[in-house]
Amino acid sequence: MTATEIQDYAAQLNLHRDGFCTAMDLHFVKATASEVVIEWQLGPQHRQVYGIVHGGVYCGVIETAASVGAALSLMPDDKSPVGLENNTTFIKAVREGKLRATGRPLTRGRKTQVWEVEIRNETAQLIASGRVRLLCLEAGHPVGGEHIPRAKAVTKK
Repeated sequence: MTATEIQDYAAQLNLHRDGFCTAMDLHFVKATASEVVIEWQLGPQHRQVYGIVHGGVYCGVIETAASVGAALSLMPDDKSPVGLENNTTFIKAVREGKLRATGRPLTRGRKTQVWEVEIRNETAQLIASGRVRLLCLEAGHPVGGEHIPRAKAVTKK
């Protein structure tokens, strides 16, 4: 195992959460190049009109776990990931409680990666699962009209 695969960036990621992670109140429990674990307590911002968790929340959390893991694995190669596909399956409807997403790589090639993520409740019941396929881009590659900055480790200030 490489140092990047072992090093846990969860604390740094929690200090520098992006807009989605902040809006959804996601907390990284573990963030390595081999496994990403995210937890969150369900609240009103996660529910749709019927009072159950919105499927988009599951999709977003699954993509977040996969993207973070892929980014950490690509840091040593000066590359960044972008999502190509997100296939999410909703297994069990929930309204409240704490959820945990665990993502691990299925493949990590030179050009693409595939990550699988499971979301479980506090009693370990499977709530949703998904696979995300990511494209590995060289640093500076344009996406959406802008260049992707070089992936680098987040450090404490």
